[in-house]
Amino acid sequence: EKRKKALFYGLFGAFILRFGSLFIISFLVDVWQVQAIGAAYLLFISGKHLFDKWKSRGENDEEEEEESADQERGKGFWATVLKVELADLAFAVDSILAAVALAVALPDTGLPEVGSLDGGKFAVILAGGMIGIIIMRFAANVFVKLLHSRPGLEIAAFVIVGWVGVKLVVSTLAHPNIQILDEHFAHSALWKIIFYAVLVIIAALGWFLSPKKDPEEQEED
Repeated sequence: EKRKKALFYGLFGAFILRFGSLFIISFLVDVWQVQAIGAAYLLFISGKHLFDKWKSRGENDEEEEEESADQERGKGFWATVLKVELADLAFAVDSILAAVALAVALPDTGLPEVGSLDGGKFAVILAGGMIGIIIMRFAANVFVKLLHSRPGLEIAAFVIVGWVGVKLVVSTLAHPNIQILDEHFAHSALWKIIFYAVLVIIAALGWFLSPKKDPEEQEED
């Protein structure tokens, strides 16, 4: 019963945090310093995860899981809710940053602006964020099983996060106040083709180069 309540509060908090993050970022999206910080953040979390993954090869994951489980025992209800909300805050920031980086390349809709974002782009990012929360909450087991069967997908996902960070770097360098790159390059057809082609290649490599585990191996994990 307490677990259900914690998940409910976590779901409610996730909606609030994503809307709040998007609302704040929408007013700052055209500030090149914010773009630079967002790019650095996405590249950091991508690089850190990949480095940790490389560093932990050969270590005993079962011992780590047991230690983590021992730490979780005895924690109170609200402490659990707080932990869920802090995790949601971290995911809200990086997911919204990634969504904004992708959505700014969409054509303007002419709808009233929200902050510095076109109203249509704001709606797309908001809808995507909310749908993502619902999918992750109610289809979490499916994703967990998929990642267990094809562990390479997790690495591919964080490489994609880093690639989206590169997209923000390009947007920053092409900003009118910087112009290290041509101002129009970040919105050019060439860059869009390059970006999405690499995105698809990363996802495909993550799927096809990840050896599928047998059910027996998944149960052992």
